[in-house]
Amino acid sequence: MFYAILCEDAEGSLEKRRSTRPAHLARLDQLQNEGRLIIAGPHPVIDAADPGPAGFSGSLIVAEFDSLEDARRWADADPYLAAGVYARVTVKPFNRVFPR
Repeated sequence: MFYAILCEDAEGSLEKRRSTRPAHLARLDQLQNEGRLIIAGPHPVIDAADPGPAGFSGSLIVAEFDSLEDARRWADADPYLAAGVYARVTVKPFNRVFPR
């Protein structure tokens, strides 16, 4: 089943996000290589692909896991969470309708 992992950044976490990004992306690369990643990316604070110092308000990851518990375990091990980039992470089941 698919799960949406909704992450909210902590205030002032942009530098932590930048320094931890390679480790975060490595985990997403692994999901992609396994064919389980549907979409992933950050939410810019402003309406721009590169928000500069305005930074990001969080991230969205949609991926396939065997269970809600597996998805939560995966999210709990994210380097962004450990580094304090994410203030809150919510994991929800997701029913993919489009694209078909």
